[in-house]
Amino acid sequence: MGIKTSLVFSALVWGCSGLALAQNAAAPQDYPRRPITMVIPAAAGGGTDVVGRVLADELGKRLGQPVVVDNKSGASGMLGANAVARAAPDGYTVLVSYSTPVFYAHHMFSKVPYDIRKDFEFITQIAATSLVLMVNANVPVKNMKEFMAWAQQNKGKINYGSYGTGSPGHLMSAYLSDSRKLEMTHVAYKSEAPHIQDLSAGVVSWGMGTLAAAQPQIKAERLRPLAILGPRRLADLPDVPTMAEAGFPDPEFKTIAWFTMLAPAGTPKPILARLEKEAVQIIHSTAMKARLQVFGLEGVEGGAAQFRKDFEASNPIIDKLVKITGAKQD
Repeated sequence: MGIKTSLVFSALVWGCSGLALAQNAAAPQDYPRRPITMVIPAAAGGGTDVVGRVLADELGKRLGQPVVVDNKSGASGMLGANAVARAAPDGYTVLVSYSTPVFYAHHMFSKVPYDIRKDFEFITQIAATSLVLMVNANVPVKNMKEFMAWAQQNKGKINYGSYGTGSPGHLMSAYLSDSRKLEMTHVAYKSEAPHIQDLSAGVVSWGMGTLAAAQPQIKAERLRPLAILGPRRLADLPDVPTMAEAGFPDPEFKTIAWFTMLAPAGTPKPILARLEKEAVQIIHSTAMKARLQVFGLEGVEGGAAQFRKDFEASNPIIDKLVKITGAKQD
């Protein structure tokens, strides 16, 4: 064998070996071999944390390795999302997020440290929830008609909270305030748990949030739910009307909030497929549906393709809300 032929043969051997190694590295049969980190871009105790921990528990059982929750709140969820975008794309770091960093951030902020389409792989949507419009128990209103009268009488004096600038709760609250000329002041929190805590304490008078985070305070009668933002009433709040039923038929008030699962761009496709398969099967399960329903959540079973489709379909709606409310941030 001549020198040139030998070099070509060696190159082919090494090339095939490299391909085999790459395929083996991405092979799902030996994944995972160590614990997986699930980054949640919100503080413990909020709706996203509840959803993430339920999923982490079940996913760990199926994968045979612990799924460790890492709460990284701040910057409207972008801090935690960016940490995952910059993580090694090896299947050992995933993001379980609420809507803001995934669906809303690129509409709301001029500087987002990641590109959802380029820096992430979509795995699946996990659950959807309708937001609940709530007031502190000391606010003297019991329905939306009384709420509007109270708001009109106190123009310029009322604060409302949200679980972050650009969150669905922020945009929906701002839309209500702006469209009805109520002149209210927004107070943004890092995530849902501190928002609900201050709303319960009366630091802010009203706000919108998930039943998953607010339910204990509603049961303790520290918060009073007035209306559901979404297409129908919640099973756990059967006496609370939808915004449409309460006299607010605007299509914007039918917006729902998503909880989703993503991985860093470049994560091997077999690993993504394994994560999607296991997560979707968990979401399909009767036990998971029952656990989610307790918190006013519905499982979303579409997988990566449906997630991407819903993501693209949401863009014009969110863009409209941002423009209407003037909520764009520099």
